[in-house]
Amino acid sequence: MDELFEQVEYFIDAVSGYKSDFALFPEFFNAPLMAKYNHLSEPEAIRKLAVYTEEIRDRFISLAISYNVNIITGSMPYLEDNKLYNVGYLCRRDGSHDYYEKLHVTPDEEKFWGMVGGEKLAVFDSDCGKIGVLICYDVEFPELPRILAENDMKILFVPFLTDTQNGYSRVRYCARARAIENECYVAIAGSVGNLPKVHNMDIQFAQAVVFTPCDFSFPTNGIKAEATPNTEMILVADVDLDLLTELHNNGAVRNLKDRRKDIYDLKLKKN
Repeated sequence: MDELFEQVEYFIDAVSGYKSDFALFPEFFNAPLMAKYNHLSEPEAIRKLAVYTEEIRDRFISLAISYNVNIITGSMPYLEDNKLYNVGYLCRRDGSHDYYEKLHVTPDEEKFWGMVGGEKLAVFDSDCGKIGVLICYDVEFPELPRILAENDMKILFVPFLTDTQNGYSRVRYCARARAIENECYVAIAGSVGNLPKVHNMDIQFAQAVVFTPCDFSFPTNGIKAEATPNTEMILVADVDLDLLTELHNNGAVRNLKDRRKDIYDLKLKKN
């Protein structure tokens, strides 16, 4: 754990040095801790990893305060009532925190780990405006970001973990579409590198990106910044929330305002 957080603190220290307001970590960034349990079956090993989750959360809360940065902790396994969930935390720099859940688990997560989907979908308040967090596969379901956008979300954070380039492409292109159709910024971050001593988590492919809407005030390709593919690095980008307001009211197209709510609608069944 101490070795893992030596790396974690390095990254937080670095982004804090650039006066960043948010730091985003990947889905299952703590997977190296499973090497200790590689002799166990995959469902047993992931449940051993879940034992660390609350301690990791508490360490992130301390780092958010000491480095003055809001931290989106990626995601971690969480065991409750013998059900295994995929959850993460928003650790604010004022010491408060909240949690989010992965609603749609992938077929592999269900098959190999026995993981189940959560039910919480929420917009979170921060000192830089309203944000949302969707874990990996969830961004491929356009209903979820649309519900968040209807509740005034300005920035969507997407921690992910993908092992193949086609898996990464699904996350990337869906996230890119979400930025356009919901008039928001979308930041994605995943793990890179290999874990030869961790079954079912042995390889990763990722590229961190910050997406924008596509209009005159934004980059023509809707990409504010992107990292080198499949290379460990820190990506820092500035985003202007006032440009979203201008887009909403005076954009070349206005995706949120021009919806035909007289013929269709979208609602959240559970809060």
